Amino acid sequence: MIPFNDELIVNAVEKVSRAVVNIASVRTIRDQAFRAFPVEGVGSGVIINEKCHVLSNNHVIDEAQKLKVTMTDGSVFDAKVIGTDEATDLAIIKLDSTETLPFAALGNSDDLKIGEMVIAIGNPFALTGGPTVTAGIISSLNRKIQFENGVLELVQTDAAINPGNSGGPLVNSKGEVIAINTAKMPYAHGIGFAVPINIAKTVMTELIQNGRIINRPWIGISYVKITRQLAQYYKLPTTNGALIEHVEPNSPADDAGLRKGDIIEAVDGKRVDDNTEISLNVRKKATNDKLMMTINRYGRRFEVPIQLRARS
Repeated sequence: MIPFNDELIVNAVEKVSRAVVNIASVRTIRDQAFRAFPVEGVGSGVIINEKCHVLSNNHVIDEAQKLKVTMTDGSVFDAKVIGTDEATDLAIIKLDSTETLPFAALGNSDDLKIGEMVIAIGNPFALTGGPTVTAGIISSLNRKIQFENGVLELVQTDAAINPGNSGGPLVNSKGEVIAINTAKMPYAHGIGFAVPINIAKTVMTELIQNGRIINRPWIGISYVKITRQLAQYYKLPTTNGALIEHVEPNSPADDAGLRKGDIIEAVDGKRVDDNTEISLNVRKKATNDKLMMTINRYGRRFEVPIQLRARS
């Protein structure tokens, strides 16, 4: 663990803060009489390259008709949405600017360690006077959190994250962005979550190139976690793993010969103790990668290689 040090924090903030922006979004809602009312929301983002692309959260800019982005020096720019990804709650917008603006360096979230010092930078409550800085530590890694659009594997931190911080960077002591702040647990103190930057790198590259995610790997199965009661009722040969309920025709799983009733005991050699582990392992892969499943079929175990591909 890197000890808290005033100079480290100050230097890290100086490297990143000018690239942190305030995002004001305007969306239209309608009342029961179908009258339209503009509603303004606020959030944060970070400029990630010399082309003025900004990485933020999808929920910050979702359904926005208009975006205004304010820099730390007070400069204001219009912005347009380049692409969004609900599954990771990430989005890319682009500032309407012909000048080169300060942008942040991106780190490697695979190098993070529990107890490491981190700094959250953002614009909570749209306060004037530049971004707000809070410091804390990495409280946990690979925290599996269920959201409306699936499960995300997030970084947990005790650095204070407040409304308006969403989309802002979580920074290490070197001044590198190692995660994007995305959520705070309601009614909990010192528990905030952020999307690891290595996940964000893959997503933002696709959003900038294609405007959407088209290369997310897919297997084509639905499954349930095996419980002791389920195993007894169906007389299954094991009480561990995930039971395949459905195999989509012409999917990678179908091509590999998986069947309804097969039990997935391990993925890439790691035992399946939780349903989320299968989808998270797939999400870490790229299309055309292979994934090895250990299958139990009526008590017979064997390895099945799955050739991943994008959903058509």
